[in-house]
Amino acid sequence: MELLEGIETRRSSRAFKSTPIPRDVMEKILLTAGRSPSYTNTQPWEVAVVGGQKKDELSKAIFELAKAKAATSSDIPHPQSWPPELEQRFREHGARRLATIGVARDDTVGRENLRLSNFEFYGAPCVVFLFMDSTLSSWSIYDVGLFSQSLILAAHSFGIGSCLQASITNYPDAIRDFLGLPPTRKLIIGISLGYPDPEAVINTYRSTRITLDDFVQWYE
Repeated sequence: MELLEGIETRRSSRAFKSTPIPRDVMEKILLTAGRSPSYTNTQPWEVAVVGGQKKDELSKAIFELAKAKAATSSDIPHPQSWPPELEQRFREHGARRLATIGVARDDTVGRENLRLSNFEFYGAPCVVFLFMDSTLSSWSIYDVGLFSQSLILAAHSFGIGSCLQASITNYPDAIRDFLGLPPTRKLIIGISLGYPDPEAVINTYRSTRITLDDFVQWYE
């Protein structure tokens, strides 16, 4: 797949086949992502790949927390507000996605099921967690973001879908405990990976993009 085509055609997937990702394919994806740039070549990313029975056990643990609406404590706080134009995009995006799958705004059961599906990793056979040392600065968070973009693009080149999930970072202590990691490992993002289910209605959803004039100013 040509690079520009890969960037233009990548989509978030929220329904997956159960087909496992071969180990050699995952290694190639991660090695490619490891070529990402980073501040002074520090390469701060630390990766946990969870699949098989371990993935199911972890999913059950955090699903129960989410279902019980247990207190959340993300290592990176979620935004509490947005500038007006960003909030409009956020709300329009949510409304269009609900409309695609036929869930009404006042359908509390449907919306709750949709929320909880995050913690089942949308049925993906694999989930990747990206961590970094908690003493590092925001520059390193930026670097981990570059790594995650490289990872999902590399996966896309193999026909593997992905979904970056902030929701599953709501319970970092539970995830660290399950993986046997110390509290000094800051959880940045979780990424569900797998072969997309083409029959799933939710995978037909396409988010919109603002125009070049909306985000670029030229100085010549």
